[in-house]
Amino acid sequence: MLTPITLTPIGFVSNGLREVIDDIWGGTLSEIKLNPSRFTPECLTGLSEFSHIEIVFIFDQVHESEIVSGSRHPRGRQDWPSVGIFAQRAKNRPNRLGITICRLVSVHELCVEVEGLDAIDGTPVLDIKPYMKEFAPRGSVRQPAWVTELMSKYWTKST
Repeated sequence: MLTPITLTPIGFVSNGLREVIDDIWGGTLSEIKLNPSRFTPECLTGLSEFSHIEIVFIFDQVHESEIVSGSRHPRGRQDWPSVGIFAQRAKNRPNRLGITICRLVSVHELCVEVEGLDAIDGTPVLDIKPYMKEFAPRGSVRQPAWVTELMSKYWTKST
């Protein structure tokens, strides 16, 4: 039998955003500040060679009572189909995990600056991975029309 895994944040997001607001994430600059009691700057050696990185984080502000394990209308929009939680990227997921590919702006000491991370200030970060084009989808990508509509303004720059 395997031993249960305990996930401990490697660091936290710093960006001044205090609440989740859809469609403001374009141009958002965030710093991921790694825990100095666990890491040295050596852990980031070579990361600056990449243009993009994947950030794995916890939607820690989602209360247990808000978790969805079945289906729902994304953003409560009745004009979009009711789809299962695993057919959408909502924050109210069973394990509250978020993953976003971000543009890497800079790496300094134990701080990683990124653009386009859709996480608020104080969000726990579980992992950072370099984005490698070989892990991108192979072949064409398809998605329902409602997703294209939902995402049409997601990366709009906040004012």
